[in-house]
Amino acid sequence: MNQISPSKDNWNALLYENKHAFVWQYGEDLLQWLNPKPGELILDLGCGTGQLAAKIAESGAEVMGIDSAATMIEKARQNYPSLRFEVADARDLQIDKLFDAVFSNATLHWIKEADAAIASTYQALKPGGRFVAEFGGKGNVESIVQALYMALEKTGFSRPQAFNPWYFPSISKYSNLLEKQGFEVTHAILFPRPTVLADGRAGIKNWLEMFARPFFTNLSAVEQAEVIRDVEDYLKPTLYKNHVWLADYRRIRILSIKV
Repeated sequence: MNQISPSKDNWNALLYENKHAFVWQYGEDLLQWLNPKPGELILDLGCGTGQLAAKIAESGAEVMGIDSAATMIEKARQNYPSLRFEVADARDLQIDKLFDAVFSNATLHWIKEADAAIASTYQALKPGGRFVAEFGGKGNVESIVQALYMALEKTGFSRPQAFNPWYFPSISKYSNLLEKQGFEVTHAILFPRPTVLADGRAGIKNWLEMFARPFFTNLSAVEQAEVIRDVEDYLKPTLYKNHVWLADYRRIRILSIKV
């Protein structure tokens, strides 16, 4: 695979790894759907800091991890120097060989150009190859999104929806996109997964600073702090229980085959 230019919006890999390990820990369960086998060639699309790629490699499969963020790839290479990690764009995979499977955890909700990502994934697979993915589905973090809209409107933004970086489709919508590209969808579920955020009282602040940064693009440091406080105040009655924050996650999990 040819390396491409790093993402301009690079992630804080240390904050991700230290405070948001739940992202890949929950993804371990998805490996049962992937069911990697010795000798298979598997692409981990959106590999982050590499933990799930390493789990796949333990099966005896040959795995390559890609991510659009150079910071994540740098940390993945430090974590697992024996594995291959590359900076790449899921919407335009430049591959040099076909994969038996493409695996993706907590990545596709960042790609609004879903058709391009699906087409690129299809081209990367061998005939009969499988695409196994989990990501935010319809209604994911809806309470947090509405709180952000409210806080940004209070700050003076009339259309805060324009800053929303996420794509949370329904099962039917995403399945239709897959089928139009030539995939056969064999399993698909949408399920709630309330998720405990690390660091107790600071949990929602850490989450917003990690995952909701596009909402803060045009804000000063003082305005950012004010928005975060407003979000905390708005959500505390419903999402802060027993001294911990719970994010109202809803996930799509899907298995499809290239036909």
